[in-house]
Amino acid sequence: MQDSMKDITRQGLWENNAALVQLLGLCPLLAVSNSAVNALGLGLATMLVLTGSNAAVSLIRDFLNPAIRLPVFVLIIASFTTFAELLLRAYAITLYQALGIFIPLIVTNCTILGRAESFASRNALLPSLVDGCMTGLGFAAVLLVLGMARELFGTGTVFANLNQLLPFVDSQGLVLFDNYKPFLLAILPPGAFLFMGLLIALKNILDSRIARPEAEPGPDIPGSKRVRVTG
Repeated sequence: MQDSMKDITRQGLWENNAALVQLLGLCPLLAVSNSAVNALGLGLATMLVLTGSNAAVSLIRDFLNPAIRLPVFVLIIASFTTFAELLLRAYAITLYQALGIFIPLIVTNCTILGRAESFASRNALLPSLVDGCMTGLGFAAVLLVLGMARELFGTGTVFANLNQLLPFVDSQGLVLFDNYKPFLLAILPPGAFLFMGLLIALKNILDSRIARPEAEPGPDIPGSKRVRVTG
């Protein structure tokens, strides 16, 4: 069981990351990631919906008629999406207004329906919870890194307006560069594709280095001699 949980965690966070490998949910990911706060808000909402949907689907998997399986999955996902939307409207109305239509559009995220169909409908509650949480966390992490990078290069600050998500935190954010000249491309739509491509390239480089570690020189054998062969 422990090895299975480790594999689920590794798959969700890195090896089968929904954003970097499956390339699912790119529309909200690219549209909302112009700031770290917006990216974090959407990422947490998506993780909540994914975890809750996986749990609900796992609990009812043995009682579903295969003919209505997908409509029921969509209904469950829509219910959790509505819950996340109402939660943001109640406690983070400014952030909810900034995210706009992309909160209701969580219901169309193929990652959530895909995990419900391929994993939660075939596994018990605990593995389904872990799978939903780790897949959502992997998606949220990519959103957050993308939002931080775009905000940093675009404005010179990180986590500006954090009080939209956490009212008790100062809204100034972290000013990393004084007198910074804004790089507007980073926070415009083309910048989203540029930075997303860089993240995918970085992951591919890291994967290739992990898969092909540098060959270590073998130990020297005393008394060995080099032999030159000529044809």
